[in-house]
Amino acid sequence: MHFSDFALDARLQKAVDAIGYTEPTAIQQAAIPPALAGRDLIGTAQTGTGKTMAFALPLLQSLLATPPKRRRTRALIVAPTRELAEQVHAAVRQAARFTKIQTAMVFGGVGMEPQRRALLKGTDVIVACPGRLLDHLDRGNADLGGVELLVIDEADRMFDMGFLPQVRDIVSAVPRERQTMLFSATFAPELDRFAKGIVRDAERVAVGPSLPPSTVGHTLYLVGHEQKTELLLHLLEETETASVLIFTRTKHRADRVAGQIIRSGYRATALHSAKSQSQRHEAMEGFRTGQFQMLVATDIAARGLDVASISHVINYDIPETPDDYIHRVGRTGRATRNGDAMTLVTATDRDTVRNIERVLGQPLPTCKPEGFGYIEPVVSSAIPRRKRRRTMLPPPRSAATGRRSLTGRR
Repeated sequence: MHFSDFALDARLQKAVDAIGYTEPTAIQQAAIPPALAGRDLIGTAQTGTGKTMAFALPLLQSLLATPPKRRRTRALIVAPTRELAEQVHAAVRQAARFTKIQTAMVFGGVGMEPQRRALLKGTDVIVACPGRLLDHLDRGNADLGGVELLVIDEADRMFDMGFLPQVRDIVSAVPRERQTMLFSATFAPELDRFAKGIVRDAERVAVGPSLPPSTVGHTLYLVGHEQKTELLLHLLEETETASVLIFTRTKHRADRVAGQIIRSGYRATALHSAKSQSQRHEAMEGFRTGQFQMLVATDIAARGLDVASISHVINYDIPETPDDYIHRVGRTGRATRNGDAMTLVTATDRDTVRNIERVLGQPLPTCKPEGFGYIEPVVSSAIPRRKRRRTMLPPPRSAATGRRSLTGRR
């Protein structure tokens, strides 16, 4: 199947060709036809599967097919975080580049006046975070009475962050007669009830749980809690890297680990929810542009972060769920590049490792890197070795040739 099979408006097809898209992804093949037909949609798809274009193209097609009698906001996309909103907005603008459709973003941490003007003048497409949009509604700065299309993106993240009551308030402010598209990576029972309450006769489309791309090599590094930072610095010293994304479980730990990395001579910064919006934007842009070689983050960066040059993802703390593991390591190995996912594991992580392996359908190789001074016998029974089919996962790779890898391979 090709994008030309969707019979998009010529201006949208021109944008698709300019971007370089030819064959739609699985979620695009499943979602775009019913969305183009005007159906409400409940989509299940992971970040990185192309779902933004799965709703952006039908949304823009609908706006182009029925020009408005007067300028007003006609489409609203709600996203849980500023980072995701920025990326969705960039994708919509890219798809609308050859049209006269106007877009704007609404999120916290920045001045309200430019957003107020964009809302009052009736910008065609608004991409918003729930809290700031409700602020504008409460102040009378926004009229959503002309919204024809509503998209709720990353609904499971909305649920996790406690935003569903705010989203319900936003839904009550838009017309009942509208097309609604809701996307989520997972559907807990509460979220499923919420989704069914805002759509009508919705088409359900799903792409099964995505796995990390085959371009990612996975390795578990056995370590005791007290030696995690020491091992992390050892790995960074012994590995050829481009951009490195390091995940911790807590905000305090992200700041502490970033500080230790900086003191070791690396260009690094931290990203987590306690940072202001401007600080988070500065960290993301600095990492994206290469100002910072390393970004130490909590899971706020696991979804929606799209930096093609990330060579390594290091889980300083193993993620709590297989879904979070897949989201994290999916930040590397993108755009056909090779990448490595390194996870520091302790004896208490055994069950979590088993759950991740069960979802991946294969065991993860373990490694004790050469030249590292372990405190024995801390890691001797962390993850017991088993009979494994070593060919099931690619071995860890060096990001540059000629440098010894951490397993002794070249």
